[in-house]
Amino acid sequence: MATMRAMVMIKTGDADVLTMTDLPIPVRAGADVLVRVHATSVNPIDVKTRAGRGAAAAIRQYPVVLGYDIAGTVIESAYAAHPLAPGSEVYGMTMVPRFDGGNAEYAVISELFLAAKPSSLTMVEAAAIPLAALTAWGMVVDVARAHEGQRVLIHAGAGGVGHFAVQLAAFFGAHVTATCSTANVSFVRELGAHRVVDYTATAFDAEVRDVDVVIDLIGNVHDATGTRSLATLRPDGLLVNAPTGSWPTMREEAAAAGVRATGYAVSPNGATLAVISRMIDAGDLRVHLDRVLPLEQLADAHRLVETGHTRGKIAINVAGG
Repeated sequence: MATMRAMVMIKTGDADVLTMTDLPIPVRAGADVLVRVHATSVNPIDVKTRAGRGAAAAIRQYPVVLGYDIAGTVIESAYAAHPLAPGSEVYGMTMVPRFDGGNAEYAVISELFLAAKPSSLTMVEAAAIPLAALTAWGMVVDVARAHEGQRVLIHAGAGGVGHFAVQLAAFFGAHVTATCSTANVSFVRELGAHRVVDYTATAFDAEVRDVDVVIDLIGNVHDATGTRSLATLRPDGLLVNAPTGSWPTMREEAAAAGVRATGYAVSPNGATLAVISRMIDAGDLRVHLDRVLPLEQLADAHRLVETGHTRGKIAINVAGG
């Protein structure tokens, strides 16, 4: 049986549980697509799952291949006239641990989770987009319905999801206020934020008032950011939170404050990714890579993401070269 290199998780724990091994190349079935993976990226959910949180409860057996993001070349598609024919350059997001992810040389992924790779990007750049951009799109466009004149506060504006959320909110006409550290103020302003609050120097809740929407990518993991964000909303304003598990009393606190709150969980969507591809190729959206590491250094990438201070995304070059 043909094999592939894969960086696998052998149990939950610190980054040292990630180890390189050989696995059988996965077999395509039904409407799935077999992709030769060129690159992937590391998202906070990868780190949380590896540590025993995140999606770890859904793991049925070990070893597990993490890596929600995939960019690569189609090797086998479902049928001869399939639009994603062999040789097509694609990118997408898969559902780990229901399916193995992109930390391996090959992956099987549903056709519904894939889109043509933006032609203006390299594989490594494209691999940094799917989960983060789809999360930002879901929170900013689908839930918050960003529009002209809307006032939006975005936390962690320099991060993986945050740097897409700032761009998308500004693109759709919202007035964007974003929080970040001192080192990232200029970067976030260049993304399209109209106002940037350096949280290391200023308490955002002392400066920001009467926003329509808060895009909360921090929750109460740090400095009660989620709870403090409620005071920045206008009456009946909306807080959209991604790390909901960090703030179990979110909805009750929001109701007591006279505002609305909802969590958000991203799902793969090739159709939305196709729209994102067009925006990227038109120059209306861009991805920022903090750094690129080889697959062999995946554990180091996890440690970097765990710091919570990366700018944009950390990509993993699977194919080498």
